[in-house]
Formats: sequence, C-alpha cells, structure tokens
Amino acid sequence: MTLSEHYAIAHAPSPWPRGLVQVYTGDGKGKTTAALGLALRALGHGLRVHVIHFMKGDTRYGEQAILAQLPGVTVERFGLPTLCNPKNPRPEERLQAHKALEAAQNAVLGGQYHVVVLDEINVALAFGLIPVDAVMELIRQRPPAVELVLTGRKAPPELIAIADLVTEMREVKHPFQQGVLARPGIDY
Repeated sequence: MTLSEHYAIAHAPSPWPRGLVQVYTGDGKGKTTAALGLALRALGHGLRVHVIHFMKGDTRYGEQAILAQLPGVTVERFGLPTLCNPKNPRPEERLQAHKALEAAQNAVLGGQYHVVVLDEINVALAFGLIPVDAVMELIRQRPPAVELVLTGRKAPPELIAIADLVTEMREVKHPFQQGVLARPGIDY
C-alpha cells in the first residue's frame, strides 16, 4: 500500500457513531475557545455545527465574525449588552436565556446538526436564569447522533454527573492580575 493510499483510508469519512455530552467549566480561561476548536474540527470533517451563545449580548467577538463565513455552521446569540447581576437578574435577562434555551431545544432535537455548542449555558444555570431540570431533560431527549457541548463557569453537579466528558479549566495565572485588559483577537 502506498503512503497516499494509507492516508486516504485513514482520512476517509467515517460513519458518525454516537454523540456525547461534553462540559467545559471552571474559573480558568479557555472554555469557549475549547468548544469552538471542537466546532472547527467537526467542520473540517464535514459535520454540521450550531453554536448558541447564552448571555453574550451585542459584544463583537472575533470568533462570531469568522464562523459566519464558514459553510456548515450557524450561530445564534442571546443576552443583553450589560452584565447580569447574579443576585438580582432582570426579567429581560431571564427572557433572553429562555429564548436561548428554546433555540437549543430546536437545534438539538431538530435533526439538522451533528454538534451543538451551548456557550455560557452553565453561567445562565448558575444565575438561575433557566432551570437545571430543563437542561437535564434536553440532554435526556438528545438524539444519539448529536454531540452536545456546554460551557461556562459553575456547571451544576447534576450536569457534571450526566456528562460523558468534563474538563475543568483552572486559573493558575492570568494577565488581568497584572493589569492587562482583555485584548481583541486574543480574549474576545
């Protein structure tokens, strides 16, 4: 067998076996970055991807600009342009989170996507904007072929227990501690 024949076999599309539930959580940087890296990898293999950003408001994130240009991926963004007070969420913030959850249900159950990323859903859960039970039910109803990725700090224990893969990002050192503010193209 030639090297090119071996390469062709090794990189031939494989049947999509079974989707898993992945959670990226913790206080460290990199949760959204990891989820979007997985989305790019999936796109590279011809899989269809849908990304839903919870609580992202109207901030211009670099990844949204490039994802909008790629075939095979769709993106939805929900939230207000202001930060949510976790001790006193506003009704509009709850409404935006519920709209995002409804979009998540449509994406996960609709049969159009192989990979669905629910970015910052863990924070929406931690702030009480949406009920944990509704997300757990969505996971239970998820078709076997859908890879579901949930990101954000403070993932609830129920979610960690049901997930197939959980990665906790732990902050060891961050430039913000030295006064370096978030940088476009690197941090957002």
